[in-house]
Amino acid sequence: MKFETFQAGEWRQRYQYKSFEPVAVDHAWVWEDATINTLLESANRTLGELNAFSLIVPDIDLFIEMHVVKEAQTSSRIEGTQTGMEEALMPEDQIQPEKRDDWREVRNYVDAVNTAIAELATLPLSNRLLKRTHEILLHGVRGEHKQPGEFRASQNWIGGSSLLDAVFIPPHPDGVPALMGDLEKFWHDETITVPHLIRLAISHYQFETIHPFLDGNGRIGRLLVPLYLVSHGLLAKPSLYLSDFFERNRASYYDALMRVRISNDLIHWVRFFLRGVAETAAKGRDIFKQILALRTEVEHQMLTLGKRAPNAKQALNLLYRRPMVNAADLMHGLNVSQPTANALLNDFSRLGVLREVTGAGRNRLYVFETYLDLFIK
Repeated sequence: MKFETFQAGEWRQRYQYKSFEPVAVDHAWVWEDATINTLLESANRTLGELNAFSLIVPDIDLFIEMHVVKEAQTSSRIEGTQTGMEEALMPEDQIQPEKRDDWREVRNYVDAVNTAIAELATLPLSNRLLKRTHEILLHGVRGEHKQPGEFRASQNWIGGSSLLDAVFIPPHPDGVPALMGDLEKFWHDETITVPHLIRLAISHYQFETIHPFLDGNGRIGRLLVPLYLVSHGLLAKPSLYLSDFFERNRASYYDALMRVRISNDLIHWVRFFLRGVAETAAKGRDIFKQILALRTEVEHQMLTLGKRAPNAKQALNLLYRRPMVNAADLMHGLNVSQPTANALLNDFSRLGVLREVTGAGRNRLYVFETYLDLFIK
């Protein structure tokens, strides 16, 4: 199918409303627009540069966890949660009671990402995997009664208060299984020649248009991006997440999706998506560069601690995963005594590596601020 003559689907009359029924996507795709070739080249280049860090940086998994937390916090913020990055890293008992529902949604997203990536080792990218991930995402939070882990059996909508004033109404539930089956085939169809990032752009649009779940479609659709990249070997580690780009360009993001449905303008969407990949990959690459520079600087500081340097090095590895800790975290994470944990926290504070943020006499919380700031800016 040619981008320039693409017909996205049709509006079908239902009782009191019209649903949008998208066409299938599992077929060859071609285009004449030369801009797409240039954007595709740029996106592939920066994605390769980002992936290089996954292959050469020692202990890369220490830093991937913060990428996951950042994605969870940002993707959930798009859906209206109010949890900040610092709060996302805190234990639940440190979160104000009125904010704990939002905090649990973010932590569920972290669990969903980690579980899905781990399962890719034995399970291909599939509707089965997305359903498992969706079930984790909605466990015990708002939306837990909206068929977690199952495709919807009723009509949903986007925007507005009901089907009567909705901004967009996805396909009728009867068509969801076939549409999602077609999408899954598209992810793995080796009989067609379509570049992976083009497949991914089309896949994200198609998933959000089908809106196969009653709740959580935005988050699962955005998570589809790293899952696809890892499952097809474009990334060795889940280090690229587009939620930050989509959140900063939220109006343009929704407009680009709707332009496909209303005006068949797939070219505009693909351009937007490829720009997002290139920009996000470049940002991720630069963050890895800054992490390596910071790591070298801090490890030189640890050499001044004499016999406590080995424990300090282990504590640093813990901090790269969780840059907000208390004494109990160090005790359990390093298997050390409370006096040793407190001595390490004091050393790190004296060196300017950690900053105490509670001002309390007990249960003090410390933040690795220079590291955390790399993911906030």
